Amino acid sequence: MDTSIYVLAFVIFLALAFDFINGFHDTANAIATSVSTRALKPRTAIMLAASMNFIGALMFTGVAKKIGGSITDPTLLDNGIDIVTATLIAAIIWNLVTWWLGIPSSSSHALIGALAGAVYVGAGTEHIKWNGFIEIVEGLVFSPLIAFVIGYIVMTILKWIFAKRSPHTVNKGFRSMQIITAALQSFTHGTNDAQKAMGIITFALVTSGRLDTMEVPLWVKIAAATSMALGTSIGGWKIIKTMGTKIFKIEPINGFAADISAASVIFTATLLHLPVSTTHAITSSILGVGSAKRFSAVKWGVAGRIVVTWFITIPISAVLAGVIFKLFF
Repeated sequence: MDTSIYVLAFVIFLALAFDFINGFHDTANAIATSVSTRALKPRTAIMLAASMNFIGALMFTGVAKKIGGSITDPTLLDNGIDIVTATLIAAIIWNLVTWWLGIPSSSSHALIGALAGAVYVGAGTEHIKWNGFIEIVEGLVFSPLIAFVIGYIVMTILKWIFAKRSPHTVNKGFRSMQIITAALQSFTHGTNDAQKAMGIITFALVTSGRLDTMEVPLWVKIAAATSMALGTSIGGWKIIKTMGTKIFKIEPINGFAADISAASVIFTATLLHLPVSTTHAITSSILGVGSAKRFSAVKWGVAGRIVVTWFITIPISAVLAGVIFKLFF
């Protein structure tokens, strides 16, 4: 497809804008627990998250290739640029709406749903690779369940190990360790989430004829990593408040358990080239840790509102992208 360089530049701008919004939308994933327990000051936590996001984003590309080639084949689309544009606009709108409402929804769900919806309307159901789409959705669905279980187990083990220690002493030690887990969580966030924008940009380059394969160029890696890091540096305070205080009262030992559980799930997914929701992973691990601490301590009403958002994001993003494609392309 012969695509104007200006049109392609606009699509790349949209992808980097999505990545930037993803950065401040999902900052809470990495630092909500460490901020709420005062292990880190907010500004310090955000700078740490931005730095580690940048490093993580540069180190892997498997998820980018999965995003860009598993839902549809960009080389077979005559209107691939239009499809990508509708996808990004829909995903950005949903991210901004949920950020404004302070709901930790999934940027990954929004992007996957929007891409599937735009392909369905713009090219037809025959251009959707249903096996690849289902595989990605399965990863998005099962990862939070796994994170919940791991969080519950890790917290149960820590409770057993430190049962006879003074809570003050235990929390003092874990408050320091939370600095490490916040950095780890930010790093894993970069290894998975930043690659989604890389995948979409590479998708656009392939469908426009600028690239022959889904190999991610170095400049795309640097641009996506920088964009996410800048977004992260702004911080999403509404979501940080929800994640860090509204689910249950988090103490340093709980924050450590939640961060290490979520980071292990996200990084394992990155190694398997599976895009997962970092939002869902950390939220589910917090729920698992809270349940292990005391089931009644979890504010299940807030948790229920978050879970509802998980379920509706993919279909709403798909419909939104389809409507945008119909209206403008």
